[in-house]
Formats: sequence, structure tokens, C-alpha cells
Amino acid sequence: MAMAACKPGTPKQYIQPDDMEDILVDYHLAKAMALEGGMPQYDRNYSQSLLTAAVLAKHGVTQAEFDSSLVYYYTRSDRFDPIYKRVAERLEEIALSQGASEGDIGKYANFNATGDTANIWPDRTTALMLPAPPYNIWQFNIEADTTFRRGDRLMMQFMSDYMFQAGTKAGVVYLAVTYEDTVVSRNLHFSVSGLSQLRVPELADRMPKSIKGFFYLGQGSEQVAAARLLFLSNVQLIRFHTQHDDEETMPQDSIPSDSVGGRQVPDTVSGGDSLRAGPRLLPADR
Repeated sequence: MAMAACKPGTPKQYIQPDDMEDILVDYHLAKAMALEGGMPQYDRNYSQSLLTAAVLAKHGVTQAEFDSSLVYYYTRSDRFDPIYKRVAERLEEIALSQGASEGDIGKYANFNATGDTANIWPDRTTALMLPAPPYNIWQFNIEADTTFRRGDRLMMQFMSDYMFQAGTKAGVVYLAVTYEDTVVSRNLHFSVSGLSQLRVPELADRMPKSIKGFFYLGQGSEQVAAARLLFLSNVQLIRFHTQHDDEETMPQDSIPSDSVGGRQVPDTVSGGDSLRAGPRLLPADR
């Protein structure tokens, strides 16, 4: 009891952990609401400002208090860890209750793992990331099963939502598909909020053995102390059985694959960020 009594808590000038958790969940939902409805860019930005201001007003905190508290938790991983986990879990529950469908990503929400088109993602579909270890990387490893066929194509897609006070938005998603005698890998840099897609082309005569990859949030070139958060939601990994006489297997409204196999549909939260996509791979130790 004496040890527990001496354990330091969050200083009173900062938003307390339970309240911070509630604010972050509401903040994320407010930004998501601002993206709906197909409004023009200016209207979306204006709606987002109104909704996020309403979130802070609802919880009785100012923008300055929220910003300073974000910086506090951002620099103290032991305090942020439980908040991180609970926010991700709550967003996951909300996404599931709403059908986890948003724009193009909803097309594959109900496909089972045995059909010609299947969502085979086995992990949680929501994550909250920071550009600092251990919260800057989310790794995954999927072993192929009997539902895979030779020539299968793969597409990773997800929604991203940046909440940055300052600094470069440097998100990366990486996929590596292992076959009997080779590995095919692709990566996509995404620096704006919205829908992103990363596709791996098929090898017609090869059977996939495993799929490995990661999401990574880089520090960028600047050394800034401002809080930087990235929400990932509706994460899916879609497997398409190759059907040479059926051109409807892959979605026809997707942008054709380039040398990277990535696609991003930027929304209006980007603030002028440009999409960076190229064949550069991250070092192997990442």
C-alpha cells in the first residue's frame, strides 16, 4: 500500500488518462464524421474544425490544454500505453458495430475466407501509432492455408487518419509474399488521411506460402516535440483467386497497378501533403 501511495500519477495540469482516452475516441470519430457526405474540400475542413472544437467543448478542455497533454503523453510511453490500448479497442468495437464499412473499403467487408474474393486479415482492424518505439511499427505474419491457389493476387487496404501538431507525416505499409523459391514485396508511403491500397501482383504458376509485413510511422527529418498520432482503421487484406476469363475479380474502379502496386485516395485533411510512392524498400532490420 505504501508503494502504491508513492507511485506518481499524471500531473494535475494535464488531462487525466481516463479523460484523455474519451477525448481521443471522440476526436477520431469527429474527424471521421467530417469526411462523410461527399462535401467539397473547404466544407470538409470547416466541418472538421467545428466538430473537433465541439469535442473539446464537450469535455470542458481548451485547445491549449489538449495540445500540452498530448505532448506530455507522447513523451511518456508508460503513461500512454494503457490509453493506446483502450482507444484502439474502443475504435475497433465502434467499427464493428457500424459494419466497418467506409467508401471502397466496405466492398469486401462481408467476404468469407473461402470464396474467390476473400478478406483474409486475421488481426485487429484498428491501431493507434506514434513515431516512437514501440508504437511506431505494427508487424504481421500470415501463413497460407488450403484456401490459397496458384496465381492468387493480394491487396492490402485501410483508412488512415493523421492527428499531427507538426512534423512530416511519414507512414509506410510493406507487404512481402513468400513463394516456393522467391519473394515478391511491395511498399507504399502514405502521407495523407484517407483510403490507401497496396497490391501485390500474382505469379501465375506459384503458390503463396506466407505473407509478412508491417505498418511503420517514421520520425521524418524534423526534430519536433509536438504530438503526432496516426489512427489506422478498417484494415483488410483481400485475396483474389485468378480467373483469366473473368475480369470482374479485381475491382474495376481501382487505379491500375504501378511499379509499387500502391494506391491512395487522399482526402481533405491532408493540408497540402503530397503522396510519396516509390520502389524504395525499408532496411531489412525494420
